[in-house]
Amino acid sequence: MYIDPKILERINVWLTPTFDAETQHTVKEMIANDTEVLEDSFYKSLAFGTGGMRGIMGVGDNRINKYTLGKNTQGLSNYMKRSFSSENLKVTIAYDCRHNSKTLAKTVADVFSANGIEVFLFSDLRPTPELSFAVKHLNCHCGIVLTASHNPPEYNGYKVYWQDGGQLVPPQDNDVIAEINSLQYSDINFNADESLIKFVDTEVDNAFVEASVKNGSFNTSKEAKENLKVVFTSLHGTSITMIPKVLEMAGYTNTQIVAEQAEPNGDFPTVISPNPEEPEALKMAIEMAENTNADIVIGTDPDCDRLGIAVRKNEGKMTILSGNQAMAIKTHFLLKNWKAQNKLNGKQFVASTIVSTPMIAKIAEQFGVEYKEGLTGFKWIAKMVKDFPELDFIGGGEESFGFMVGDFVRDKDAVTATLLACEIAAQQKAKGNTLYDYLTEIYNEVGYFKEHLISVTKKGKKGAEEISKMMTSLRENTLATIAGRKVVRVEDYDSSKAKNIVKGTSEILDIPKSNVLIYYTEDGSKIAARPSGTEPKIKFYISVKTSEKEGAMELLQQKIEAIIKDLKLG
Repeated sequence: MYIDPKILERINVWLTPTFDAETQHTVKEMIANDTEVLEDSFYKSLAFGTGGMRGIMGVGDNRINKYTLGKNTQGLSNYMKRSFSSENLKVTIAYDCRHNSKTLAKTVADVFSANGIEVFLFSDLRPTPELSFAVKHLNCHCGIVLTASHNPPEYNGYKVYWQDGGQLVPPQDNDVIAEINSLQYSDINFNADESLIKFVDTEVDNAFVEASVKNGSFNTSKEAKENLKVVFTSLHGTSITMIPKVLEMAGYTNTQIVAEQAEPNGDFPTVISPNPEEPEALKMAIEMAENTNADIVIGTDPDCDRLGIAVRKNEGKMTILSGNQAMAIKTHFLLKNWKAQNKLNGKQFVASTIVSTPMIAKIAEQFGVEYKEGLTGFKWIAKMVKDFPELDFIGGGEESFGFMVGDFVRDKDAVTATLLACEIAAQQKAKGNTLYDYLTEIYNEVGYFKEHLISVTKKGKKGAEEISKMMTSLRENTLATIAGRKVVRVEDYDSSKAKNIVKGTSEILDIPKSNVLIYYTEDGSKIAARPSGTEPKIKFYISVKTSEKEGAMELLQQKIEAIIKDLKLG
């Protein structure tokens, strides 16, 4: 049996007394019985991506376990002590319904407390947006949430939030990573000081509910709220602890919960994937809506930062809105309300990401509001709020079903966004319309857009190498045409350069580096390629548009299919 010497060196570290006997035994079993899993567990260290650190649970450097998370926490503790040397340090920790989340959260709390840092720990699972809120509410220096979002059951993760309630961003992220990488596992202090660990629940819960209702309510009449029939599913996740409370307090009394999916469960037994981006995940909720003649379906992912929405369309049938469509509806509604209240004075902005629909920029332009664009991941939108304190942040979203209303939470927030969606739906129903009718009105104002996402999964070390080769090929062999349309612009966020193919000029992209490549064609189509930062996938984001109103969606679908065929993505 051959094992790469570099990998063997990593493995041998885990056979030292620094690690407990059970861990050492597991490593020995892997050496004897499963070299493929052994190699994947040790060939690299898990790294921070767009959503923090996320990976498969198990033994090894490339796995989520008490030692990899302990090392993260020790490094973060060291960094915080240097950064806030004269302050009494405080952190807050939350976790979702994943297997081992509660145990791992306590391990993280132990390491912080062992380093003399006061810890506020939720005693049970809570939504990720509540953690973001709690960081500011409790005046903490940082926050941690143990979650793997919508990944499969074998995954878990570790997301870091800073003082403003937003995720860790440059330059702090690189400084923290450097500190973590400088440590050995033997440097971790697991000896908890229990006197520094305090459980927080009701105080934060009540404050978060009140803030969500305040920020997500928009003068909807009592009658309209009571007339809206809502079906809600938590998909076995954390949102069951919060969304029903918020809807009830806001006055939505006609809410049905999918009972089979209401109990938190890290196996997610009723769905193939607990991801509201996947139509199958909302199947049970949509069936309930059809049977009870409900107006809207809401489904959230396990940590409650993304939400899927289904509404009635042609002939009253339920249809799932894409993340881009839902974002367009919410953005337009927010801007319309700000305008109606004479609150738009040129000092506001909305935000989205480079792989999301260009429709948001068009909507912002229509209202005369500044539009800002960042890399994939809500940490960049939260960073904009911090970077532009002279501007009011109205709202922002991304194509992957996330949205943020105002800045009281500094991450995507399915709790407040759910209430916002219900507000819009209730007001539209009072007018005799649906959310889809409202979307059509927006299309007629700014043009018709349609997006499509293709994810190609490539697991393990071999898969990572294949994804790297795909990106290299797209960079080095620039396409001249896509689906018969000339390529007019190429943006490479890894080199921070954009090329204007028509003029033969180039410019520097004023945005942090990222492994993203975007092609634009002469008819306004946009095709982005991006390896996922948290999953073993490469994603292709396709966006097309037309000014034609008659048969617009059919025309756009034909454009998308032509692009898929030409790029051999089907």
